[in-house]
Amino acid sequence: MGVIPIIIGIIFLAIILIKQVDQYEKGLMFTLGKFTGEKQPGWRIVIPIIQKLQKVDIRVKAVDVPDQEVITRDNIPVSINAVVYYKVVDAEKAILEVENFFYAVSQLAQTSMRNSVGEKTLDELLQKRAEIAEQIKLELDAKTDPWGIDVQALELKDVIIPEQLKRTISKEAEAEREKRAVIIKADGDRIAADNLAAAAQKLNEVPGAMHLRTLQAVNDLSSDQSNTTIWMLPIEVLETIKSIGTSLGQK
Repeated sequence: MGVIPIIIGIIFLAIILIKQVDQYEKGLMFTLGKFTGEKQPGWRIVIPIIQKLQKVDIRVKAVDVPDQEVITRDNIPVSINAVVYYKVVDAEKAILEVENFFYAVSQLAQTSMRNSVGEKTLDELLQKRAEIAEQIKLELDAKTDPWGIDVQALELKDVIIPEQLKRTISKEAEAEREKRAVIIKADGDRIAADNLAAAAQKLNEVPGAMHLRTLQAVNDLSSDQSNTTIWMLPIEVLETIKSIGTSLGQK
């Protein structure tokens, strides 16, 4: 018997008997249909027909939860979607306790999301997305613990509301901004009026203050030659000036 057939036979047996478990996997060994142990990464001998090696990926997985139509607590229809990040921490439970853990997590995430969002109003949903996502994540994590799965994060990606409701919210926000602008302007006018009243009272109480304020105003006006100043004088002063002019003319 030649050496080459022996080598070929060994290689053939190695292909049949040896299975590789990668570093990011856990191997579950079944002998005659019964779970007989967990295999770590590396080459493992598996006897055909008698034994079966099932690999479980233990890396973090992302589940894209499709759009869910939900009615909020204040009876507003919204559409939401999310993404769930989870990891298998117990490969034995993930295989033995649930048929398809990937599908099960997806369906459970959809149900938990609909239930949690249905208990919130639209304002709460828009303003507290992070808190609601954390609440759904905790609920989902508690339900997947018996499956050996750890839910590490859940993020609400989009909250889609009807176009008509968007216009209503936009009008409401615009009206709120106008309201704040009117209030701010009214407060400014009130403060300015209070300051003017206090200044007028102060000028009235101090002798000569009004004259000084008048001279200051005249000085400010004279700084620009393009300004035209109109003076309003009592009739008595005008008559006195007129009489002086007449007297000077007669002389």
